[in-house]
Amino acid sequence: MRPYMPPPWVPSCRDLGCAAERQAPVSALASKHQVQLSGLAQSPAPEQETSGQHQEPHCTEHPWNYMAEYLTLHVTAQLISALLKGFCSFAEEIWHVSSRHRGSWRRVVSACLSPSLHYHMPLLLVSGFACKALFSGSCLQLFLKLILACLCHLLNFTFGLQRPSAVEMSEICEKNNRNVAHGLAWSYYVGYLKFVLPRLKDLISEFNRDNKNLLACKETWKLHILLPLSCEIYNDLEKADSHIQYCKDLPELVLDRAGTKRRVYKQSIYGVMGEDKKLSYCVVEYATPLQSLYAMSQDESAAFSRQDRLEQAQLFCRTLEEILQSSKECAGCYRLVVYEDSGDSNSHFLSKELLRHIRQQHLEEYAMCNGSHQPATFLSEEPVIMISNSELPGPLRSDGF
Repeated sequence: MRPYMPPPWVPSCRDLGCAAERQAPVSALASKHQVQLSGLAQSPAPEQETSGQHQEPHCTEHPWNYMAEYLTLHVTAQLISALLKGFCSFAEEIWHVSSRHRGSWRRVVSACLSPSLHYHMPLLLVSGFACKALFSGSCLQLFLKLILACLCHLLNFTFGLQRPSAVEMSEICEKNNRNVAHGLAWSYYVGYLKFVLPRLKDLISEFNRDNKNLLACKETWKLHILLPLSCEIYNDLEKADSHIQYCKDLPELVLDRAGTKRRVYKQSIYGVMGEDKKLSYCVVEYATPLQSLYAMSQDESAAFSRQDRLEQAQLFCRTLEEILQSSKECAGCYRLVVYEDSGDSNSHFLSKELLRHIRQQHLEEYAMCNGSHQPATFLSEEPVIMISNSELPGPLRSDGF
């Protein structure tokens, strides 16, 4: 019998064994590569490790570099934005050179730019170089950051977020003497008190010779100036307080003023009644500029509120006291009576306040006769001004009344 011979397309056992032997190392190699790929997927990339190693000491080991970098960047942006703000104001003032600055471009520049410009530019250069030296990025990145910071400052300026507060405005006006009260106080002194007060004692002496020495106490030979913080002034003092009675006028002071020939100035003497029904005489009158403040607060076109009136009245009293204290020719010729009106004429508050000042002057005369007189000042040694704790606002600054 002939043996069975498989067809040529059927693989033999030897061929299958050889194929298995050939496939075994290939499969082992493939599995080895798979293990390596899975290990690579689980392990971090070498680039990421190196980048993390570079970033970590930059953030943790050198924090002062970041602080100095952002500080110089902020200072530089502030200085640049201040210059840009000045340039914006300059662009507006170009249209008002003739009307506001008398055609002088130098005045326009000085009015628009900061008064500290002489050290503004050197500081800007120093901060700019420091910012460039400390900045770790490129010049383009530094430029973009400065532009964004300056735009933020300009937006704040445009929307009014950097406007000065009421306290800052009050301080600026007081330091530069731009308040209404400053002008009124100086006008009252220069236009009236400066030439009336030095002649007052001579007029009182002349009056006493003709009226049986009515004003006997020389310490009361002063002009008692009434300063109500409410600015409410009566043309007749008897209507303000029935215990204040008109007596006589001092001799007239005649001067040529501002084109008016023989202009007449005179003061009135009043008797102030106390609880014992006795009269104490003194020269007294209101400070007329306070009447102007009251009229301004009643006129809508003046845009002068009640709060503004009270603040300016307090500032007027303080400014007038400072002016008179520095005037040698007016020393010892005035007495400022600052008070807050109670609003009730039946309480006789004003007469009591005047009597308090008169009695204090009598005590000063007695102390001077005993050799222990010390000059009193309005702001320090007189009794505290009687101001109630009502809704009336106080001054914005701490050095007020």
